[in-house]
Amino acid sequence: MRSHRPRTVRAAAAALSSAGLMLALSACGGAASGQSAASLSEVSLVFKGALTVCTDSPYAPFVYEEKGKLVGFDIDLARKVADKLKVDLDVVDVPFDDITSGTSLNTDACDVAVSAMTITGERARVLDFSSPYFDAKQALITPRGSGLDELAELGGARVGVQKDTTGETFMSDFAPATAQVTAYDDAAGLQAALDSGEIDAAMLDNTVSGEFVSSNPKLKLAREFDTGEQYGMAVKKDGNVPLLRKINSILAGLREDGTYDKIYDKYFG
Repeated sequence: MRSHRPRTVRAAAAALSSAGLMLALSACGGAASGQSAASLSEVSLVFKGALTVCTDSPYAPFVYEEKGKLVGFDIDLARKVADKLKVDLDVVDVPFDDITSGTSLNTDACDVAVSAMTITGERARVLDFSSPYFDAKQALITPRGSGLDELAELGGARVGVQKDTTGETFMSDFAPATAQVTAYDDAAGLQAALDSGEIDAAMLDNTVSGEFVSSNPKLKLAREFDTGEQYGMAVKKDGNVPLLRKINSILAGLREDGTYDKIYDKYFG
């Protein structure tokens, strides 16, 4: 409900609020107490001279191992961020739930998480997200000839998802009550279960579903579901705003100068 107080009363209240805010800043040692603007905008890193990135591998084409090194779409983007910051890139492979729970970032295991991670309200409570850098959907992968092409047909079926992902959430919300949903720790375990016939179907991001299908001709992409998902990089909750600002600025620059499109075409054609 809007206030209908006279203008003079509102102005006086605003003046008192401003005065109170200045006192609060002074008491907390903020900018009003003499802290320089430069110190508030300085990027701090866990290890000097290096941007430490947490990711969960394998999750091709975003991150996977090639010739003993982690590579992929996310890694290339992270390298561009490190280059712009004029530091080295150090990639750490950690469990996905350590990323989404905030554990890896909030314990300073890394500076930023880049792991094909969908921005959600629940995750935003423990992480600070960058602006989105990728759009995704959910995909249903089934064996050819199985007749499993729709959600309604999954009643009684064994369906695999990756633990702590939006695919798991999607199945929890929309799968038939009789569907037997099993969560696997990583994408590799999910893929192996589907290849071996341990499960009848898998629900996962469409951005990696192509890898499942291309590596096993007996599988097919049955259907995609437009969930409006977007991936974001993440930093420590309320702990690294300067780095977050830099990342947003760098991502915008990569889109403007065409670098993002070149990296995208490299992995997605």
